[in-house]
Amino acid sequence: MTRKSRLLAGGGVLVVAALVVAVLLMWKPAIAPVSPPPATSFDAQTRLAGARVVALGDCVVCHTAKGGQPFAGGLPLATPFGTIYATNITPDAETGIGNWSLEAFTRALRHGVARDGHLLYPAFPYIHFTRMSDTDISAAYAYLMTREPVNAVAPANELIFPLNFRPLLAFWNVLFLHPGAQQPDASKDAVWNRGKLLVDGLGHCASCHSPLNAIGGEQSGRAFDGGVVDGWEAPALNALGAAPRPWTKDQLVTYLRTGRADEHGAAAGPMLPVTRDLATVPVEDVQAIATYLLSIQKPQPAPANAPAAAEAGSTPGAQRGATLFAASCAQCHGPAAPMQSIGERPTLAFSTAVNAATPRNAIQMMLSGNGWHGEDSENYMPAFGQIYNDQQIADLAAYLRATYSQRGPWQDVEAMAAKLRKENHAR
Repeated sequence: MTRKSRLLAGGGVLVVAALVVAVLLMWKPAIAPVSPPPATSFDAQTRLAGARVVALGDCVVCHTAKGGQPFAGGLPLATPFGTIYATNITPDAETGIGNWSLEAFTRALRHGVARDGHLLYPAFPYIHFTRMSDTDISAAYAYLMTREPVNAVAPANELIFPLNFRPLLAFWNVLFLHPGAQQPDASKDAVWNRGKLLVDGLGHCASCHSPLNAIGGEQSGRAFDGGVVDGWEAPALNALGAAPRPWTKDQLVTYLRTGRADEHGAAAGPMLPVTRDLATVPVEDVQAIATYLLSIQKPQPAPANAPAAAEAGSTPGAQRGATLFAASCAQCHGPAAPMQSIGERPTLAFSTAVNAATPRNAIQMMLSGNGWHGEDSENYMPAFGQIYNDQQIADLAAYLRATYSQRGPWQDVEAMAAKLRKENHAR
């Protein structure tokens, strides 16, 4: 055999080997369907534990469409690569997970593989759920299998090529999925370990509060540095000590359970429904989360020096914003407003949105507000997107930043307002 022939033969072997590896990575066997287990097959204590697990995992938040039935799927999840629609996880045998065994359910959470063998998109955060204990997975299965079955088919995903070819997710998983339950750190106490498990695993906090790389994976070494979800900024969870008033454990627990905290403000956007779920779990779970989060704080660069308040407030935009603020905002947010003088609500000077590096969340609050939720209306704020145009939103932002923050002015606010308005309308 000539040298050229040997090289060609060797190259052929490598190609075949690569194809075999690719097939092994991409192909996952189906797990046989089962008859929907009757609700009576799960004891009350396990179902109760499952309710706690499902609430900590925010399952109903992502798997319920606006106006839809709980857990029936259909909620659009916007990603840089297109729209993914949440699946039906009710025990409906035809369109949900009613014919999934506990084995199939566990594989989905641990490995991101559906019962029939197709790979799940990582919008379902199995790279975090994989750290759950077998006990928590079994409890969640019991709870979901005892919900009301809903026959509902989620819309087809709308993803760009080649990301709409599911088998390629096998290679993504090689990079980002590290299966297995989380092991406790013997050098830490039980509360810290419980908090880490909830934050890194079931709560999947890093999936929203971390920047993503070009292929949608969490950037290495930047966990909890902040991210963007549904057009809202998910603030850095490792910078809570750098707030105008550093967060205390009590404040963080109160915020996570009520959506509002003294000296910090109110939850909004995707975070608000999370706080409603956390309000239903035992307080010790939330205390553990707060304990762990406050343990991962790291030094932050000093913010740029802001111009003097008089100088910042003298810009034409800020002056126009002052008039708009007096007309629409001062009744609730002015220093003499009953909400502050009697209701003890925090001044905007402590607001995370007003002090953020970008105006994204301040704009979103003005555009979208916080909807009315009947008795649960403490965080209500009317939307002004239909009242004020993009320039007026930018003027209000300029006034807020100049009046209530010690940080420098935001740039290109009107352009961002226009962009966010368009994106919100498309959702």
